[in-house]
Amino acid sequence: MDILRIATAGSVDDGKSTLIGRLLYDTRSVPKDKLDAIDAASKRRGVDFLDLSLLTDGLIAEREQGITIDVAHVYFSTPTRKYIIADTPGHFEYTRNMVTGASTAEVSVILIDARNGIVEQTARHYAIACMLRIPHVIVCVNKMDLLSYDHARFDNIVAQFRTQFTALKPAAQRLDFLPASSLHGENVTRSSPHMPWYTGPTLLEMLEVAESHQPRHFAARMQVQTVIRPRTDALHDFRGYAGRISSGTFAVGDEILVLPNERRTRITRIQRFGADIERAKAGDSVTILLADDIDISRGSTFCTSDAAPDARRELRARICWLDRTPLENGKTYVLQHGIQRMRAKLAHLESILDVVAQTESANPAALKLNEIGIASLRLAQPVYADVYADVPTNGAFILIDEWSNTTAGVGFVL
Repeated sequence: MDILRIATAGSVDDGKSTLIGRLLYDTRSVPKDKLDAIDAASKRRGVDFLDLSLLTDGLIAEREQGITIDVAHVYFSTPTRKYIIADTPGHFEYTRNMVTGASTAEVSVILIDARNGIVEQTARHYAIACMLRIPHVIVCVNKMDLLSYDHARFDNIVAQFRTQFTALKPAAQRLDFLPASSLHGENVTRSSPHMPWYTGPTLLEMLEVAESHQPRHFAARMQVQTVIRPRTDALHDFRGYAGRISSGTFAVGDEILVLPNERRTRITRIQRFGADIERAKAGDSVTILLADDIDISRGSTFCTSDAAPDARRELRARICWLDRTPLENGKTYVLQHGIQRMRAKLAHLESILDVVAQTESANPAALKLNEIGIASLRLAQPVYADVYADVPTNGAFILIDEWSNTTAGVGFVL
């Protein structure tokens, strides 16, 4: 049974937590004792219905304020597949939580309050979904019950969304729209009798048939995590290179290129869980044996010989800033790309993205917390990175404050 990773997003009080609670409740994924606890908590809050948002708002501060602050990871399943949902916060100051929560998602569900329509956070969250190249976005126009299920209002929001974000949408991204009432469960797991004008699938039906993995046509990449040299007589000549395949596939007999020494060789064996296999794909942790003895160490990169990444001493990247201390020209950080680490200096802050107007402001003085911009970085040593749009897993990196060791920003190579 495969796993679908989902990220929810939206502005404050758009109903994200209630929507997820409805999915859990209707798929019978909540134990009775937890339902009883939520029922008691709902009564303490003075509501006469089961407040399903409490199923995911786990922090005391969240329940007191009625908002989502942290990223809550929720698990449920149907007879078809398993699901992991990252319930991300809606406030502007928690944009960094949304970035980290959505970083591995294959589907993004963006909620819009039908009464308010598209707001700044809608634009921000969709910009992040596009920046992360999330392949499937479902725009859920929620709280339709509060507008008497107005068909025209739904159509207006859809038309405005398509017009406003036409230039932002990646060509390969699938974009769906859904009218819903998460409070009453309408078009979440069952069709709504109040919206006969909508004849499309429910949210759960969309999720049941969504692609559960990124396309596998990306070029093959693997960074070596460790070199295996057993100190036994029986395995005296064994030399294996262990790591996790980040993209593409490797097969026995493939000619590969080893970086940074740029030596070509062939794969003679692939082992996974101690057994020999003929082929390994993205996400597999394997040990690869090669035909030639090459100087290979932790951090070396294996790639297909006909599609190697370039050695980059400078990176131009789109960066989402996660630190309260702004990113400014001349500052130095530790750049981590996969398992490789090196010092990086901000050479030039090129622009900041206005997520609402979808325009870039040139030559800003600094990139502040939760802002998104384009910057050029100068590296202390070359990094073998791809353009993020071409090979996402090899085109992303993080910037680490070298004094506090906190993650200061996340970048996507352009």
